[in-house]
Amino acid sequence: MPNQVIKTEKFFSLWKGVSPSFVRCIPGVGIYFSTFYSLKQHFFQDRAPNAGEAVLLGAGARSVAGVCMLPFTVIKTRFESGCYNYGSVVGALKSMYQTEGVRALYSGLTATLLRDAPFSGIYVMFYSQTKRSLPHEVASSPYAPLVNFSCGVIAGVMASLATQPADVVKTHIQVSPSHWRTVDAIHYIYTENGVRGFFRGAVPRSLRRTLMAAMAWTVYEQLMAKMGLKS
Repeated sequence: MPNQVIKTEKFFSLWKGVSPSFVRCIPGVGIYFSTFYSLKQHFFQDRAPNAGEAVLLGAGARSVAGVCMLPFTVIKTRFESGCYNYGSVVGALKSMYQTEGVRALYSGLTATLLRDAPFSGIYVMFYSQTKRSLPHEVASSPYAPLVNFSCGVIAGVMASLATQPADVVKTHIQVSPSHWRTVDAIHYIYTENGVRGFFRGAVPRSLRRTLMAAMAWTVYEQLMAKMGLKS
């Protein structure tokens, strides 16, 4: 896939969408973890959530962050598609608002939440359960960052594979919001490529999301420990 992009476009095409990614990810991570911590302190202050509660906790925090940052997710998807010649994130926001209206900025909301909320819920479940299964002396050893990162990678792979179909549907909708509804996109993908079509791009997405999530959770855990707060 990277070779095909380089041949048909340019080497730096591999970095398409990097500016909206920064604008989306940095505030998005802050919103996610602050919401996650607030929900956990409010509902589970005196105990660790079980597997089902961990799913709800992660999904709830991701839903809040996903809705807040969706316009930048749409712009990122369009930058990467190569179908639009936006010069900047601000320019893209202005162009979409003027030509397509506010609705375009929230295109693919359903598919995005169907992807991101389950991803985060499944991720938190596997992450917390994997850490809980380890001996306390291992999880709290000097190698804690490595342990957290490893647990994050395992959780990320499982969550990425489970939510890949929703990601493929979301991409179709956000690239051409006037052309697709969620049901139509699902039907088109299945008709053109069968079940296999819902897992296109699974490897690069799994690598990207798994490593990003693992690093974010490792940093979160370390910061919470440094500040003496219960993560």
